[in-house]
Amino acid sequence: MLKRAVWQGLTAGLVGAAVMTAAEKVEQRVTRRPDSYVPAQVLARLAGLPESSGQQPRWQNLAMHYGQGAVVGVLRSVMAQAGLRGVWASSVFTALRLANDQILENATGVGAPPLTWPRSELAIDVLHKSVYAFATGAVADALAARDGAGPGQRHAAMRPGRQSDVGPLPYEGRRNGRVPARPR
Repeated sequence: MLKRAVWQGLTAGLVGAAVMTAAEKVEQRVTRRPDSYVPAQVLARLAGLPESSGQQPRWQNLAMHYGQGAVVGVLRSVMAQAGLRGVWASSVFTALRLANDQILENATGVGAPPLTWPRSELAIDVLHKSVYAFATGAVADALAARDGAGPGQRHAAMRPGRQSDVGPLPYEGRRNGRVPARPR
């Protein structure tokens, strides 16, 4: 499961980052908001690269933007492989994506807590991270669906609805170092 989740997540995350970038460019044309070089500044601080007083090099911005999107996409793919799919899972993932940004930006001193931002900037950031999360989720869910139902979905199918008396799935364990094939 994890091996598949890694390549599927990297793929889903890159697609999500590309969709978010396209949405940002449309929004910037409408609002006339300039490009943000916060991703490049975070990367410079994390990697010990030289920082400039103005714009950071574009390659640093793109590397952090797409790299972070790809790596965080693995988490959404793990969710999908486990059976956490759909709108609910992508909504939860939106919060995780926002948290990832804020941890890196605040830990490096590049950013400030979102509650200190102008409300319009906060709304734009939440919008774009939602676009990323739902695009990434759509791809991760589609790729995971090719592998069949996840363990959580199989558990839910035992008895539909939230039931307190439904125990866990039977343990399949490892046999000869291999995980048994999933029922399809």
